[in-house]
Amino acid sequence: MLIIVGLGNPGLAYRNTYHNMGFNTVDKLAARLGVKIDKKKCSAKVGEAFVKGEKIVLAKPQTYMNLSGQAVKELLGAYHAEHSEMVVVYDDIDLDRGTLRFRTKGSAGTHNGMRSIVEHAGEDIPRLRVGIGKPQVEMPLYDYVLSRPKGEAFEQLDKATDEAAEILEKYIATRTVPTQTTTIS
Repeated sequence: MLIIVGLGNPGLAYRNTYHNMGFNTVDKLAARLGVKIDKKKCSAKVGEAFVKGEKIVLAKPQTYMNLSGQAVKELLGAYHAEHSEMVVVYDDIDLDRGTLRFRTKGSAGTHNGMRSIVEHAGEDIPRLRVGIGKPQVEMPLYDYVLSRPKGEAFEQLDKATDEAAEILEKYIATRTVPTQTTTIS
């Protein structure tokens, strides 16, 4: 059993924003695995598949980012899963744009969605962070993460989420945690 949760905000208004890199990654992984994420369960949209006989659940919480912990806690309970049987994918302003970092546990850092998850479920959940970098012009953080990358930033993050989906696909197959940080230029 493995549950992969992509964090983001639901609805067209938030599609492809910096804050939805988790959703984008899970959507790309779903396409690779031939999974439709179209069922409502545990305050999330979910899709299920079997890969080499193992149940894989892809989930996109519909609680909005700052309440993601509610959905994660519900998913862990509904699927009787251990923390080690989940990976959370999310954007991170503290990593340079295009940087991917996989860790088996850790603090929430500055990410409110992960803060909610840590509060509801603890720190020992594996996570894959997709670096979005900090805004290049002075602007409120809220406005930045809810904006859409354009031009070079879009291309770089599109490649980064492709690579993140590939990392997750390898993790599904081997349960090997990448030991190095990956940066997409």
